[in-house]
Amino acid sequence: MTTVAMITGAGRGMGLACAEVLADRADLLVLADRDEAGAAAAADRLRAAGARAEPFVVDVTDPAGVGELARHLAARGRLRWVAHAAGISPTMADWRTIVAVDLIGTAALLETLRPLAGPGAATVVFASMAPLLDPNPPDPAALAVLDDPLHPDFLERLREVLGAAVEQPGVAYGWAKRGVQRLVWREAVRLGAAGARICSISPGIVDTPQGRQEASAHPSMRALVERTPLRREGRPEEIAAVVGFALSEEASFLNGTDLLVDGGVVAALRGADGQR
Repeated sequence: MTTVAMITGAGRGMGLACAEVLADRADLLVLADRDEAGAAAAADRLRAAGARAEPFVVDVTDPAGVGELARHLAARGRLRWVAHAAGISPTMADWRTIVAVDLIGTAALLETLRPLAGPGAATVVFASMAPLLDPNPPDPAALAVLDDPLHPDFLERLREVLGAAVEQPGVAYGWAKRGVQRLVWREAVRLGAAGARICSISPGIVDTPQGRQEASAHPSMRALVERTPLRREGRPEEIAAVVGFALSEEASFLNGTDLLVDGGVVAALRGADGQR
């Protein structure tokens, strides 16, 4: 049977880098992105390199579109690998949209794809180092709300428990990505019954178009690069290499955990703050 890899956010940046890593592994790459031109260009690039690739236009916040994606994948063969890189960052939208794309969309995608997961299937979803930069322990009441992202009143409940602070895009982003990390814990238990597994990856500052947009709006990101022990930003291919390993047979016992790939900046900040 045809083995299928599906990558969201595949039109550019880390999503495209993930697709390139999986190109030699899958019989078919399905490149999902809401940007039709970007997905088509990525498919052309991968086909030119010898891969079998096809674009699929989808917005992860659209339940009908996500359902159509699942049906498309089921018709193509055995869904073996998923890299969910689609997401938005603080400069790109208001707080509601950030949470809807980065957390609610991720939860809905995983729920819709779960019936396609069989023995050996592996998924990596993108989180962020952002929650680990928050020095304050999270409120248990907020975590209880955060752990139910598909509740019909989720955004209102989150605003109620976190207050006006969540309307700041950076705060919303951090909470959304914390929710993704915690979602993976629960999803690992669900998928394990089918012999499938899932992890999240939390990149640090990475040199992508989206990362450069954030850096231009937030000069403080330069300070984080300077505090990074490796004294540089990451590269998309470095993040994709970790995703490729997490999805590989060599990582077949890796499940329900987050992989921090940040050049050591969180460790440096924790050390400076005396945290253990």
